Amino acid sequence: MAIVESVGKIPLQDPPEEEFSAADLTWTKFGTGEHHDVVALIPYDRVDAFIIGECSNVECPTRFHIERGRKRTIGSLKEYKDDEYLEYRLYWCSFGPENYGEGGGILPSRRYRLNTRNRAARPQSMRGCTCHFVVKRLYARPSLALIIYNERRHVNKSGFICHGPLDRDAIGPGAKKIPYIGNEIQQQTMSMIYLGIPEENILEKHIEGIQRYCGSDAKVNSLASQYVHKLGMIIKRSTHELDLDDQASIRMWIERNRKSVFFHQDTSESGPFILGIQTEWQLQQMIRFGHRSVIAADSTFGVKRLKYPLFTVLVFDSRQHALPVAWVITRSFAKPDVSKWLKALIDRARSVEPGWKVSGFLIDDAAAEIDLLRDIFCCPVLFSLWRVRRSWLRNIVKKCSTIEVQREIFKRLGTIVYSIWGGINTAQALEQFMLDYVDQTTFMEYFKTSWLPKLEMWLSTMRNFQLASQEASGALEAYHVKLKAKLFDDSHLGALQRVDWLVHKLTTELHSSYWLDRYADESDSFQNVKEKYILSTSWHRALQIPDYAVTLDDRDHLFAKVVSQKNSSLTHLVWNPGSEFAFCDCSWSMQGNLCKHVIKVNMICENLKGYQSSMSFRSFEEVLMDLWRKPVDDSFALDLSLACTHQMLDQIQKLVELNNSTDIGIVVNNMPLKWVSKKSRTCIGKPSSSLAIPHGSSNTKSVVVHKKNRKRKRLSRLR
Repeated sequence: MAIVESVGKIPLQDPPEEEFSAADLTWTKFGTGEHHDVVALIPYDRVDAFIIGECSNVECPTRFHIERGRKRTIGSLKEYKDDEYLEYRLYWCSFGPENYGEGGGILPSRRYRLNTRNRAARPQSMRGCTCHFVVKRLYARPSLALIIYNERRHVNKSGFICHGPLDRDAIGPGAKKIPYIGNEIQQQTMSMIYLGIPEENILEKHIEGIQRYCGSDAKVNSLASQYVHKLGMIIKRSTHELDLDDQASIRMWIERNRKSVFFHQDTSESGPFILGIQTEWQLQQMIRFGHRSVIAADSTFGVKRLKYPLFTVLVFDSRQHALPVAWVITRSFAKPDVSKWLKALIDRARSVEPGWKVSGFLIDDAAAEIDLLRDIFCCPVLFSLWRVRRSWLRNIVKKCSTIEVQREIFKRLGTIVYSIWGGINTAQALEQFMLDYVDQTTFMEYFKTSWLPKLEMWLSTMRNFQLASQEASGALEAYHVKLKAKLFDDSHLGALQRVDWLVHKLTTELHSSYWLDRYADESDSFQNVKEKYILSTSWHRALQIPDYAVTLDDRDHLFAKVVSQKNSSLTHLVWNPGSEFAFCDCSWSMQGNLCKHVIKVNMICENLKGYQSSMSFRSFEEVLMDLWRKPVDDSFALDLSLACTHQMLDQIQKLVELNNSTDIGIVVNNMPLKWVSKKSRTCIGKPSSSLAIPHGSSNTKSVVVHKKNRKRKRLSRLR
């Protein structure tokens, strides 16, 4: 094979198949005699089809993940070679590059009998596979991609096939007959075991998964049954206590799970204990749902009951449910300590996706380091009322005897919060509130002790920052409730002061629960899991209530009635409708939660006259009014203010139109055309010649025009 030194001499190939692999391409040596790579040139929009084809390798079924990536902007280079990249991504087989087997070389499958009755199960991933390739989107020709295959064989460093049906040592002798078990199948099976699903149902789904890679027969079913039973026994016998000493135990866990730890700082004189946990799946979800979207925080969970409080970083998935993408266990929320792990978290995301950026950060604690969040994320900060509302409502119900007093106190506190934009003296309003309800001694003692000293700080935060919607607040509360139910089970109360127990619960049961929820939703399987996941937030449960089930008090606007969907003879009463501080008499609301009846009533009231606007809309109005009031003279500041206001209004109008439309085609057709001049490709400042195709090349037929109606398969299918 001759060596070429110019990209222009590499034939462009575009196989007609919808998906294709390396076997469908003719490879060329590119470089010099001393150093050269094996490459192929394809259209950039066919890269996904190539990756899907490589994943479908019959001999070694796998998936490829982005191990490293870099990106440039057009115009950043004044002089460049014809193989310089605009985008660079290193794809690695997901069975590598690490090797979690014993010794790190050859995994612990043996052909001889071990002197032990309890053989450890062989890891089903991270087997040290060295298969990887590079995709370079060419700087000079952005419509083309240069594929550089560094290692096409799925082998480890010792040169042995390390996964797939040809891996004879995968599960001991006779591995050719062993069904292939990939990461997805194993994670699905483990998640179902952790969630307590019966073994018969787990086995049925497990066999369905492995049938995608091998045929079904009695031998396969028998081996699958053994695998599920053995994995279940291992999980049931596993323990969080790797050592009697908690600190030693957590160090052992970190050593075994380094890929899931993005930051660790042990306790010392110079710094507190900090442990940041993020699995590879969580990293993928953070990049996918957090990019140019809002991420949120559930802060200071378990301050009183856990040895170290838990801080959760969340994103909002495709259904706007809160999805945990990182956990941080630490007592310190000082600015220098928070800065360390926040920067480590962002660096990890940008090492995979260099252009990763968030559009907003949602907090639920007025004491958070807001300036630090702004500096690190370079985005606006929003504030959610859910923690304040939940704390007040729970203690009102718990410490006040009659429901009439409960709803009046809750409404009064809501009026004080709403008054932050009315110019009312908050101190006088609070003083009058405590005088009016002085007979409620238990609640007033709690309020004076827990809230009065810091209430001004919370109200100031509400006044100065954009407030989150009820949908976002409901999603955060749903995560908090689920986390509390998982961790504060009565059977685990004795382990709350151990960090290894907390880590074990997060990375097994809670992680498996969210993984299975997302898998069920995206694959349209496990219908009962999917239905429960969709209705896991009060917002989505409220959408199930028809409008005719709600009756409003049209005269005084004091209350609303909501007919129960389960029992039509039961009616729930919602007082103070239209407000975030509405009070419902249902059992879920009486536990301090934001219930579906309150949300449904507020949905209806927001478009009716006589009802107050939601606090999130009021705070948005204040932002617009501040922009309008900012200029004090006819200066450039006026131009800037008007430009920002019109840009924001234009974006809001487009979002409203998109949400209200039933046909996306109508919205697209109404969009203005954008004319873009077609620029010729350049190389070192000079127009490049047309692509040269060697005469007599056997690949001439493969240089075809890409069909416009070809369906692209997104890379997200692989994640």
